[in-house]
Amino acid sequence: MIGRLAAGVALAGGACFAYGVFVERQAFTLRRVTVPVLPQGQRPMRVLHLSDLHLTTDRRNLVRWVDSLAALHPDLVVTTGDNLSQPQALPLVYEAYERLFAYPGVFVFGSNDYFAPTPVNPLRYLGLARNIRPERAALPHRELRAGLVARGWHDVEHHCLELAVDGRQVEIRGTKDAHLDLDSYDDVAGPRDPGAVLSIGVTHAPYLRLLDAMTADGLDLIIAGHTHGGQVCVPLYGALTTNCDLDAERVKGLSEHRFGGHTAALHVSAGLGTSPYAPYRFACRPEATLLTLVPRTPS
Repeated sequence: MIGRLAAGVALAGGACFAYGVFVERQAFTLRRVTVPVLPQGQRPMRVLHLSDLHLTTDRRNLVRWVDSLAALHPDLVVTTGDNLSQPQALPLVYEAYERLFAYPGVFVFGSNDYFAPTPVNPLRYLGLARNIRPERAALPHRELRAGLVARGWHDVEHHCLELAVDGRQVEIRGTKDAHLDLDSYDDVAGPRDPGAVLSIGVTHAPYLRLLDAMTADGLDLIIAGHTHGGQVCVPLYGALTTNCDLDAERVKGLSEHRFGGHTAALHVSAGLGTSPYAPYRFACRPEATLLTLVPRTPS
């Protein structure tokens, strides 16, 4: 009896693992979300949020899917990092974004733009193992940054810029990756530009110190990635971890962040890829999101 039960558990576990690798990891999904952050009287604005592709040379199906998103004709493209998992995949990043370069875009980097992933004990994410970071090979982040800028997108890591989006002035400020402790929000801190119809904060990992600071400055919308939506979730329960200090209830999707008497809309992407050392998802499909920004409801 015990043997049959153990065999059944092992079979179910194997089936779930196979589903996560061969089915859900490939089930690319476009989310559509409406975000009420514009002033009254403004027409809608469409923002395509991409994150965490973690490209390797064997992921051409993901490249083709991202390329197909150009048919959405977004007003703005925002990428929140972790584009690469190996140096050889650099040309695939440009291939994936090639037709999207026709639209205004901004970007920040994550850890897997700077360093290649390494095998990780999954218990570390649950706080059940020591957080030891092994030596990691460098990725061609300088070449990637230069390539994206040469193709017309804007680097907003510790920069604040005014960008014309669909004929309207949008303020965008960003930071380097807080997960690597590279962030320095003071470089871009300050009240939002009152002349902009929209102020957006962009960062890779949604650590509370950044969400608090951006919200206190009055930004309308904060966009981040990094969490993979938990990547392996429990049906009817949700994510077990966010891989940062954000609460699990906001691990992906649209929510609000309140701090300093202000409220900002927060969108966290579950991302499109995985580490090659953890090539599976469960109850958390890979995603991109089309954010349709609309006027706030009158109070």
